[in-house]
Amino acid sequence: MTLFSRTLRLFFFLIGLGVGLMAAIIALLTRQMVNPPRQRLWTNPKDIGLDYEDVQFPARDGARLSGWFIPGSSMKTDENTGKRPTILLVHSWMWNRLGNSAESMLDNMSGALPVDLLRLTHALHRAGYNTLMFDLRNHGLSASVPPTTFGLQEANDLLGAVDYVAQRSDVDVQRIGAIGFSVGANAILFSLQHTSQLNAAVLVQPASPSSFADRFSADLLGPLGAPVIMLAETAYRVFGGLPMRTIRPIDAAAGAGKTPLLYVQSNRDRWGSLDDVADMVAATPKASPPVYIDAGHRFTGYQYILNQPHVCIDFFNAQFAS
Repeated sequence: MTLFSRTLRLFFFLIGLGVGLMAAIIALLTRQMVNPPRQRLWTNPKDIGLDYEDVQFPARDGARLSGWFIPGSSMKTDENTGKRPTILLVHSWMWNRLGNSAESMLDNMSGALPVDLLRLTHALHRAGYNTLMFDLRNHGLSASVPPTTFGLQEANDLLGAVDYVAQRSDVDVQRIGAIGFSVGANAILFSLQHTSQLNAAVLVQPASPSSFADRFSADLLGPLGAPVIMLAETAYRVFGGLPMRTIRPIDAAAGAGKTPLLYVQSNRDRWGSLDDVADMVAATPKASPPVYIDAGHRFTGYQYILNQPHVCIDFFNAQFAS
């Protein structure tokens, strides 16, 4: 075999290897966008000394959802009614009610960090708040209703959670709030035009899906990010997904009405966009001064709320006292 022939074979081998690797990445991203692999529930509230109930309830569109209801301490219990304020925790894409274990291949590739939402639940419990931790559709132990829609259809899950807690005898329906992370924050925004029972919410790094997809893929894959995410989105739409650009949480923010909202965002987030969130703040009729964190990684923004739970508690205390 001549040198030219060997070089040609090596060239085509490398081309084939590159195409195969790209196809694998596209398949991985498409799977995550349509129906992500589910993280196991690696602990429960009892392990940190909290009583809880296993609960199931329907989303507003009928999907079966699973979660835990954790009663708050007696600090904020109404002496006459025995009711307490209640916070719904709405997790992000590819997480579950507990947060993110950061053990998947994509987590390892992207440098994602663990997120332990039980820490936030414990702080809310001590402050006197009931907490509902639940799995969004296509996550944890909740029903499979693909594809994931990055907050649009997941809003039905939050609405179902609001409906569920509102009928409980230990919940003060005038003091129901929510804390949402990324897709969970988007879901809160998309839900607000369909309920008057969500009285305040903290939105941790909501994101327009098209902007997030472009920035995430560019950070992960460099120059290959643009063609990879274009092909992954094309495949996603084959499985019933909407064009990313049509899922616009900023439009939902403009329709948030009288619900007080607090936005939290890392100022150097490589995947989300500070400008995107600033536009949502500007569009929100009743936005509190946003909390902008000096951090370069998106997961630092998530962990900020776990490390500084008083940011949420002080916000809800102020809103529910008025």
